[in-house]
Order: sequence, then structure tokens, then C-alpha cells
Amino acid sequence: MSPVLESLPASATHQLVEQPIEVSIVMPCLNEARTVGSCVRKALNALAELQIKGEVIVADNGSSDSSKVIASEHGATVIHVPEPGYGSALQGGIAAARGKYIIIGDCDESYDFGAIKPFIERLRAGDELVMGNRFQGGIRPGAMPWHHRYIGNPVLTGILNLFFHTPIGDAHCGLRAFRKESILKLGLTSPGMEFASEMVVKAQLHGQRITEVPTVLYPDGRDRPPHLRSLRDGWRHLRFLLLMCSFWVFLIPGSFITLAGLLLIAFGAFGSAHSGTNSLEAANVLGNMLVILGFQTLWFWSFAKILTCQPNVVPIDKLSLYLRHSITLERGIAMSAAFFLSGFAFILLRYYFSPEAQVEPTTAGGFARGGLFGFTLIILGMQIFFGSFFLGAMRMTQTQACSPMRANYSASI
Repeated sequence: MSPVLESLPASATHQLVEQPIEVSIVMPCLNEARTVGSCVRKALNALAELQIKGEVIVADNGSSDSSKVIASEHGATVIHVPEPGYGSALQGGIAAARGKYIIIGDCDESYDFGAIKPFIERLRAGDELVMGNRFQGGIRPGAMPWHHRYIGNPVLTGILNLFFHTPIGDAHCGLRAFRKESILKLGLTSPGMEFASEMVVKAQLHGQRITEVPTVLYPDGRDRPPHLRSLRDGWRHLRFLLLMCSFWVFLIPGSFITLAGLLLIAFGAFGSAHSGTNSLEAANVLGNMLVILGFQTLWFWSFAKILTCQPNVVPIDKLSLYLRHSITLERGIAMSAAFFLSGFAFILLRYYFSPEAQVEPTTAGGFARGGLFGFTLIILGMQIFFGSFFLGAMRMTQTQACSPMRANYSASI
């Protein structure tokens, strides 16, 4: 036992030894021998100055230089994460962290670990995810490429805020803090740079309290190009946002396409003769094509809503449960039959029982402006039929994840 501990009363010594770790600082690392030691030292000094019991964890992602040795010599706990990727390294570090609060940041000296006090204050105040904002805190000359500063970050942050209504101005700041218990509820799985977006999106979807604090971004201390690849990693962020938001990817476009198709069909059927026969026929053909495309897009939206009805993807909402329980195989077959019969009835009425059919039953104009809509209804019926079987197959694999009754039963065991 150290002389300091020996000089304290036994009860005080026991209390000090058993004091739980409050803050864990996790740094992903891949060949950062030049800077990791300085970052670990600054982080430990900050914890000491703030009188916080904490730890520094370096999640090494396969370094081939002396990063692990240097980090350990400076007082960090080094863990090896074999799965490659920024997200994988952070997931390993978060799992190993023992603190109530976790702060993550790159160990390339682009962030000052001596300035972690505002993050800890916000966590103590009840926030669950505290983001650094480099645009508020300041970006030092040479710290961020112009296309990241004026194009990449603003565009991706804007899309994230539009899709998910997040209250942040810098979605990709690498310095952030969170409660460990809160982050574990999110089921984060992204292995790459998109892990940063996944954290924000899922925290917002789960209703967690998100705030920002100003953060200064400094030029990194590397003597090599950064691991970040603008186009590759930018696309990975955008792809994740699109896959997580079926509302903007499927529902909005599908609704507009279907509505535009119906309007064109109406124009082709009831448009003025002054518009010209060819124009009316073209509008009718295009309208039917758009209705088929729009309807299929709406089907994809329902597929996506039901497919993501899993706790480890997005929170289960009322709309997902409604779609899951209302779009059954039996109802789908019945609806497809209704579309089939309606389509055949429309064709028969158009070609065999209408006055126009007795005069000119086989003209291209009569077909385009009349019977084509009947064939469209038949195609939609086929989409509903096969789509219902596809949803039925999906439902078989998700009963446990999406059933509130089973979830409650499992929780009570």
C-alpha cells in the first residue's frame, strides 16, 4: 500500500479504494505512435485536475508500430480489437470501459483531452449524449480540409437533421461523451466511420437527451495521411442515413410518383380535345407507368418498416406494429383478387360494353385511353399478391422481436 493510503483511516482507505470509476476515456488507435502518448497524458492529467476517478482505454485496432507500448507506458489500459474499422475499435473500447460516463476521441492530437470538463458537466446534469461542435468552438488553420468544412460536414449534418430531427450542428465531431448504460441500449453495430452517425441517429430515435458543447479542432500530429477517405466514408455515412429512413427514401417519393401518375391518367382520360390525341395518349401511358412505379415504391416502404421492426435496428413504433398486424397474407391475397377482378371488369366494360367499343374497338387510341388502366390494376394486383407472400416470410423471422406480448413475457421470467 502506498504511503498516502497508509496515512488515512481504515474506513477512508476502504472508501477510496472502492470508489467506482466515473469517467472512462476511450481512444481508438491505429498506428498513432507519434501522438498517442501525449493524448493519454493529457487525458490523465485532466482527470487528476478535475479530481475524477477515471481511466484511459486505448482500443488498438491492429497497430504495427509501437503505439500499444507507448500508450501502456503513459498509463493507459490497452485492449486489442481484431475486427478492423473505427466503429469496431470504439465498440471494443466501450465494452471494456468501467466508467459510468465515457468520452471518446481520436488519439492524433486533433482534440484537446484537457478540455473535457464541459462534457462531464453536461452528463452530470442528465444529458445522455454530448456532442462536440467544432464549428462553434473553432477550427484551427489546416485542421479540416475545405471540402469537409464547407461541403461534406454541412451536407451530411443537414441530411441527418432533416431525416431524424436531431438538434445538432456538427454530426461528425470525433470528441463526444455519453452515459454507458444509455449507449448500450442502442445496439450499435456499424464497423466503420458510419458508427458516428449511427450513434446520433439511434440516440435520437430512442428519445435520448442530446446536447452540444463547443470544441476546438486542431491540426493532427500525424506524419502520414489520415485513415479517413472522403468519398468512401462520406458515402458510408450517407448510405446509413438512407437505409435508416424509409420515410424519405420510399414513402415520400412513392406518394409523389403515384399522385403524379393518377393526375396524368385523369388528364389522359378527361383532357380537352384541344390538347391533341397524341398528347392525351402519351399522358395516359406515362401516368399508368408512374402509378405502377409509385405503388411498388410504397410497397418497398412497407417492407422496410416491417423489416426494421427490431429492437437492435430502430425502436418499434406504432406504425410498424400496425403495418405488421394489418398487412397479413390472407388480406393481401384478398386485396390482390379485388385488383385482378377490377382490372378485368374495367377492360370488359371498355372494350365490349361501352358505346366507343361498338364504333372503334381496336384503335390504339381507344386502348391507350381506356383499357390500359385495367391492365395497370391487374399488375398492381400481382404486386400485392407476391408482396404479401414476401411479407409473410419476413414476419416468420421477426415474431419474437416485434411482439410486445412476448417481450413482456420474456422480461417477467
